[in-house]
Amino acid sequence: MELSQLRIFQAVAEEGSITRAASRMHRVPSNLSTRLRQLEESLGVELFLRERQRLTLSPAGKVMLGYAERMFALQAEAEAALRGGEPAGDFVIGSMFSTAAIHLPPILVRYHRTWPAVNLQVQTAPSGELLDGLLGGRLDAALVDGPVEFAELDGLPLFEEEMVLITEAAHGPVKSAQDVAGLEVFAFRQSCSYRRRLEGWFVASRVPMAPPMEIESYHSMLACVIAGGGIALVPRSMLDSLPGRDEVRVHQLDAPFNRATTWLMWRKGMLGANLRAWIDLQQGRSQAS
Repeated sequence: MELSQLRIFQAVAEEGSITRAASRMHRVPSNLSTRLRQLEESLGVELFLRERQRLTLSPAGKVMLGYAERMFALQAEAEAALRGGEPAGDFVIGSMFSTAAIHLPPILVRYHRTWPAVNLQVQTAPSGELLDGLLGGRLDAALVDGPVEFAELDGLPLFEEEMVLITEAAHGPVKSAQDVAGLEVFAFRQSCSYRRRLEGWFVASRVPMAPPMEIESYHSMLACVIAGGGIALVPRSMLDSLPGRDEVRVHQLDAPFNRATTWLMWRKGMLGANLRAWIDLQQGRSQAS
């Protein structure tokens, strides 16, 4: 098994097509097909399910992709170490939507200016999906709602968020979930930890929560609440950044539902130069000379 074969495997897995992967890698499709078959024969498993014109990962292929991405990360770390340990190569960090919008822009700019040799990439998703990406090797680090307890992960807390409930402006005070029983709920998809906090708030009040209408952005969530009749749980820092924030009523929640801590998480043993540089900048230190 060669790294060049794994690069081909990764490209085909991401593109779902040998033709598109060949175009991306500036190679001929027949070459990729041959190398991919050689890899499968050497491993003794099929890495793809071949259905019509599309390739999808087999169960073995999904496992292999995670290991391949870890190997590439280790390769980049080894190259950086040989260059004196300076950050370089690919660095993929995942983030919750609100964190990416409010907290990340300043450090992204500083990081890029300090370490221009790093190919920094940011992917946004709910916390649950970010953890899956981290455990699967698709992300080098992730900013998630924590604390998170996984034996395979390390992390550190970065900052706290105040969580608030918003309703239409004419709604009365909210002291418990009973005060909003039956109202439409606007939330991210099920893997969102903030949605789970809202569900926990209803459970604590022994009030059934209406099936959420899944919304993919805080802007749309706020617009739906302004339109009337629904609620949403949002970080106050995110709410304060949105046009239209004065058109809803903001309600404070009791502990433990009123606070959320954002953690930076990474796989154990994978604290390389790129991530160390990120942590230093995040904590207000710079390694640059």
